[in-house]
Amino acid sequence: MKASVVLSLIGYLVVPSGAAVLGRCVVAKKLHEGGLSDYEGYSLENWVCLAYFESKFNPTAVYDNLRGDYTGYGLFQIRNHDWCDHGKNRCHVSCSALLNPNLKETIKCAKKIVQGKRGMGAWPSWTLNCQNSDTLARWLDGCKL
Repeated sequence: MKASVVLSLIGYLVVPSGAAVLGRCVVAKKLHEGGLSDYEGYSLENWVCLAYFESKFNPTAVYDNLRGDYTGYGLFQIRNHDWCDHGKNRCHVSCSALLNPNLKETIKCAKKIVQGKRGMGAWPSWTLNCQNSDTLARWLDGCKL
């Protein structure tokens, strides 16, 4: 009996949690390769900063707003009510496709969002944490791109 309890506990510790959190430099490289460096005038540092404050670099993150008026998907927490298939679907993508760690659909959709009149201001977390920050360079420190 004791052995089965111990084995069960070990099983819980060994089973992966499903979280696909990426490292900061991995995120930077994928965003760079996806063409976000200086896209619409925003530096790669801004995009990496945004990814951190939106999802802590977790491309599979899903966040339900407490008021229930939207759900955010993926690395940039792209909101369903405007951008993916549970809403207006302006990115012409399924919300689940925004959870893929390869980031291709996420980057395409982010490009569409930032082309809007608010630019990166479409993400309140960017405005609060990244816009006009004098420490943006730290987001690429030590990364080989």
